[in-house]
Amino acid sequence: MVQPVLDVVGLKKSFDDIHAVRGVSFHIDPGETYGLLGPNGAGKTTTISMASGLLESDAGTVNIYGEPMTTKTLDPKAKVGLVPQDIAIYPDLTARENLRFFGKLYAMNKEALKTRVDEVLEVIGLSDRADDRADEFSGGMKRRLNIGIGLLHGPRLLILDEPTVGVDPQSRNAILESVERLSDEGLAVLYTTHYMEEAERLCDRVGIIDQGEIKAEGTRRELLRMVGKADRVRIAVSGGSHNVAESLRALPGVTDASAADGMVELIAGDAGEVLADVLRLVTDAGASVMSVAVDEPDLEAVFLHLTGKALRD
Repeated sequence: MVQPVLDVVGLKKSFDDIHAVRGVSFHIDPGETYGLLGPNGAGKTTTISMASGLLESDAGTVNIYGEPMTTKTLDPKAKVGLVPQDIAIYPDLTARENLRFFGKLYAMNKEALKTRVDEVLEVIGLSDRADDRADEFSGGMKRRLNIGIGLLHGPRLLILDEPTVGVDPQSRNAILESVERLSDEGLAVLYTTHYMEEAERLCDRVGIIDQGEIKAEGTRRELLRMVGKADRVRIAVSGGSHNVAESLRALPGVTDASAADGMVELIAGDAGEVLADVLRLVTDAGASVMSVAVDEPDLEAVFLHLTGKALRD
């Protein structure tokens, strides 16, 4: 059994009469990107603060590779790279100088730091601007430098809190590509965002948090099934479609099907798993397939169903 990089169990935190986090639990495995999604005030930032050892919990535990994480422990914190939503760089230093400065705070060896700075500049796509001052950078470039600082010491877990807020499309795509590459290399990532398409693209699993509680958790498909969402497939055909609906309804994974006026329509839990069999049945019935369209529900539908709010509320 794989040991989780991050294991959060029963976290609770209150501020006077406000119960910000109410028993939150989740884990992240090596190479997994876990999305924590919730509207403003849902408890995301408080949860992240406890998971990174910046804030003490009232109850519950946080473990990094089995080591307890608190505000006082040092070894677990060394395995975490935290990239806050507010940019934390020195504008009057160059990108390289910023990375060197933070590397010294990590007490990194001088030679190792020099090599690592070059590696990180490559990862964040700033090698060609390494010796330019940060105050000359666009907002997106500053955010990429912010991520580079979080990666500098080679963490096992990278926590990204709204890393693409206010950036241009080019920088946003560069950030997303970097996260995908880091995950492929085995880094565990905890990712919060207000952009549902980012969660769809990056996250292996998603936890939906609202009013301090995890309302649902799972892969995209698991969440869609949980709230009864399914794919709709429309196939335009020429001839022979009138006999195919009953055969399609008998296919495993297909919940409903109909055929009329040159159009075959069906509902399936996962269109990708059944489409080959569906097309075979349609052609076996003597119909020629003219076009296929698949309408897949997205995480926004799940989020609205569970919280009654849009993600950016």
